[in-house]
Amino acid sequence: MSLAFAVVLVLLGLASLAAAIGAVVLIIRDGRGQIPLEPSVQPWVAGTLPSRPYSTLRRI
Repeated sequence: MSLAFAVVLVLLGLASLAAAIGAVVLIIRDGRGQIPLEPSVQPWVAGTLPSRPYSTLRRI
């Protein structure tokens, strides 16, 4: 095994280790994938479409 090949293997191993550590850190910071939903303050509209079903908007 040549010295250059050994250096490439070591660098590849270090890059893989850094990527794995970075992924674990990001998952822990994110709350293990549980992103809280942000409730909207006001109902949204898209043209004439309401943010809730029409059946819940009618009050008879």
